[in-house]
Amino acid sequence: MSTHKARRIIDQIRGRSYEETLMILDLMPYRACYPILKLISSAAANASHNMSFNEADLMISKAEVNDGTTVKKLKPQARGRGYLIKRSTCHITIVLKNISL
Repeated sequence: MSTHKARRIIDQIRGRSYEETLMILDLMPYRACYPILKLISSAAANASHNMSFNEADLMISKAEVNDGTTVKKLKPQARGRGYLIKRSTCHITIVLKNISL
């Protein structure tokens, strides 16, 4: 997905608790919410498994979206021309913090 689409969602959930974030992402109408929901669920599962944190005590302390590589394709057009299609990607970074410590 593009950086603008992901950043629109990340700005809404930055600084919120894990459970509140899940509710927000379930109710938002954007298609980019599902991959971000999976990413946050994976980060919470890693925190609970590796660091033995409780998921109810987690908070999103840092969330950022950076540009990734742009995939460039050529689509055939009339008279032998080629139309350049640019598909942008992004890198999403989520950092969870335990608020009980």
